[in-house]
Amino acid sequence: MIPDDDRGFTLGDGLFETVLAEKGVLADWDAHVARLAAGCAALGLPAPKAAVLRARADKALITAGFAKARAAVRLTWTAGSGDRGLDRPTELKPRLVVTAAPAPAPKGPARLITASVRRNEHSLSSRHKTLNSLDNVLARREALQTGADEAVMLNLAGRLACAAAANLFWLEGEAFFTPALSCGVLAGTIRARVIAGLTASGREVREVAAPPEALVRAKAIFLTNSLIGVRDVSEIDGRPVPLQVSSLLR
Repeated sequence: MIPDDDRGFTLGDGLFETVLAEKGVLADWDAHVARLAAGCAALGLPAPKAAVLRARADKALITAGFAKARAAVRLTWTAGSGDRGLDRPTELKPRLVVTAAPAPAPKGPARLITASVRRNEHSLSSRHKTLNSLDNVLARREALQTGADEAVMLNLAGRLACAAAANLFWLEGEAFFTPALSCGVLAGTIRARVIAGLTASGREVREVAAPPEALVRAKAIFLTNSLIGVRDVSEIDGRPVPLQVSSLLR
């Protein structure tokens, strides 16, 4: 049980990672552990030991009965218990919670809307997987209320940032584009893999600060994250997207 004075619960003071497990194999494990450590450095938290994370992840899969299934393993690392108020205790005792849940593969391409909720590109929360996800929750809620699957979020400057729970890519001409990290973008593990794969195959990939109109010109749009991998987009704001390219990127 998480005590009611845990700073992750009361203040969102902490980080998390979501890792895909397939038949007990944890995908991109080292990249997730490294990103969690980078987040800890940015937030001023001690990083958990990789061996402890792995042992707890394996145990969570077995305990939940998903050792041979497709599952999402969530690693939650909080600043631990503290007194009332914003100030952290002098001696931090971070708390680790690891859970496993079913993670069925997405069915078909996604339908997108452009959300009214903006992403603050100046905040650390936009570049690290902190426990502060309310803007993402509201953007996804807005999408579902319109019958869409996912929401594209713009940043405060009106530039493309990401989806509520995914990185964003599009194809224009012969080049692939994705919002630059400085736009308030999480450095996604699949994002990095897709960029590396496209570059290695000789395709041009540009990390840009682009207006939402860029998606109107796009021949293809797709999303990436640890659980969906690469997912095509079939429409955005009611406009059909001509091509699907995910099969070429796996």
